[in-house]
Amino acid sequence: MTSDPILSDETNKIVVLGIDLGTTNSLVAIEDECGGRILGDGLLPSVVAFLEDGTIVVGDAAKALEFELPGRVVHSVKRLIGRSMHELRVEARRLPYSLVEGPSDSVRIRIPAARGAHPSEARDYAPEEISAFVLRACVDRARAELGAALGETPRVVLTVPAYFDEAQRQATKRAAELAGLEVLRLVGEPTAAALAYGVGLDAGASARHVLVYDLGGGTFDVTLLKIQDGIFRVLATHGDTQLGGDDFDRLLLERLLTATGLDRSAAIAPSVLATLRRSAEAVKLRLSDEALGPNEGVTIEVDVAREDATHGAATRGAATSVTITRNDFEAMIQKPLERTLASVRSTLQDGAIAKDDIDAVVLVGGSTRIPRVRAMLTEEFGRPPFTNIDPDRAIALGAARQAAILSGADTETLLLDVVPLSLGIETLGGAFSKLIVRNTTVPCSITEEFSTQVENQSGIEVNIYQGERELVADCRHIGSFQLSGIPPMPAGLPRVAVTFTVDQHGLLRVSARELRSGMTASVEVRPTLGLSEDDVRRMIRESIEKAGEDVVAREALDLRNKATAIIRGTEEALARGGAGLEPEQAYSLKKALARTKRLLDGNDNKALYSAVEELSSYTMQVADDLIGAAVKKALEAPEPQ
Repeated sequence: MTSDPILSDETNKIVVLGIDLGTTNSLVAIEDECGGRILGDGLLPSVVAFLEDGTIVVGDAAKALEFELPGRVVHSVKRLIGRSMHELRVEARRLPYSLVEGPSDSVRIRIPAARGAHPSEARDYAPEEISAFVLRACVDRARAELGAALGETPRVVLTVPAYFDEAQRQATKRAAELAGLEVLRLVGEPTAAALAYGVGLDAGASARHVLVYDLGGGTFDVTLLKIQDGIFRVLATHGDTQLGGDDFDRLLLERLLTATGLDRSAAIAPSVLATLRRSAEAVKLRLSDEALGPNEGVTIEVDVAREDATHGAATRGAATSVTITRNDFEAMIQKPLERTLASVRSTLQDGAIAKDDIDAVVLVGGSTRIPRVRAMLTEEFGRPPFTNIDPDRAIALGAARQAAILSGADTETLLLDVVPLSLGIETLGGAFSKLIVRNTTVPCSITEEFSTQVENQSGIEVNIYQGERELVADCRHIGSFQLSGIPPMPAGLPRVAVTFTVDQHGLLRVSARELRSGMTASVEVRPTLGLSEDDVRRMIRESIEKAGEDVVAREALDLRNKATAIIRGTEEALARGGAGLEPEQAYSLKKALARTKRLLDGNDNKALYSAVEELSSYTMQVADDLIGAAVKKALEAPEPQ
């Protein structure tokens, strides 16, 4: 087995964390001589709240504010990351916080201005920034236990849904960069879960085929792996990045809206939406965890405020009692669950494995606690799935196992992941030519030759797409670059070698070389959605310099306080003793005073500092002169007889 080239000997001395950045909850874990363990106080809600005083809170404290500040509390951001505003039009209407369009159809989360402030003071955040706050909170938990062992720039293995496309993977990696982390590897969540279960899957067998069914809060993945001699090889993967427990909550929410008589097509106050969403989640958890028969159910009292359309006032009506049985719930979620089963069957077909040859089905994600999910998989495979690891913790523990592999602590295991979606370029007529087909093991590199279709063509634009359809119009554009400087030649004569290289993170680099002339060009694919490279650099710089900015802000505040005080003192002194000044002194002092007052109303702190210094020097001189005159007068006064 070869060592991983991205690590040096020095890395072996540094702790590497495993982080599960989840839609609903996140976890950070480590594997050491004591085994794998979760760091901190268990699940960290992937929720960020922006208080009106500028404070940002993450986790349980943020989740507790969903009712009070629904428009300032951001959850489920993983469903937004790396996606366009056009793709999220429907999703945006279901959220209590606001989404707005950023550059190049990207998504921004708008946090409103504080009450009483001008609307222009609203702040827009990219999904990557929100995820960075969650990642920082995870690392804070780890640092509280591990201290200096983490190093100044913590190194992490970060999990992503197996079916995340290039834009979503890039955006997740950028979120980690914004959080000040070095990502050693992006690992598919189902693959990480299989690593967590690996030791318990009869390690003595010659080969094991494992199906990982990962149904979380916002995403669904299914992955087929072959485990043999400590090597975990992903054979196939499938999934849906817009299917999960949040969708089950939404179906229950629709039922509650109907029961309470609220019109879903009309605008609903964010506070009402937050209340109903929390009620729906509570119903789902109770129906999943409590021992109930098919016709038994959960009854809750829903009491929500309604917005008065005329006056904008919130009025509270009578509470509505709503009962939902387990049969009701299972009927609601039947179609989404059938979609997951279709993905399971597609994965088996892609991996050329019959379901009878599956040795174990592993459950991952909190939504797999739903009894119908477990019953459905038992019916499909003729045996119950593995559940001996907490489905909420399996991904983080698997990420920690991969971290141990990369750090050198585990030398017995090798992980081989795959490309989730095919990658290729646009060719004549808008056709999609696939260079790397989905389920190819990474890292990988493939080169194919193309030629020109136009006489004397001196440049070629290479458009890069990801998807499974035959036309680029049905796939996702993820990047482009220009190969120029080709000597004029007849159509079909130039030989252009295009190389696609996918690294261990699943990230793509594309290069092109015209073989006759030797002209080359390349690009590291950075999808246009989400943050630009300049955005990332700016935000990283801002995060590093935050402490310095606080000092500058404090100095500016102190300067303005000093200016206000000296203006007031000067005006009082002029009112009391201004008549005793020489005309030239009075003119200079009043001129300096007027300049300081004018600059106090502006934003030029450098000029204000200069004005304050000038006014201070004048007032000190005047004070000295006035004191000197008073002393001289006192000395010249005749002594009393």
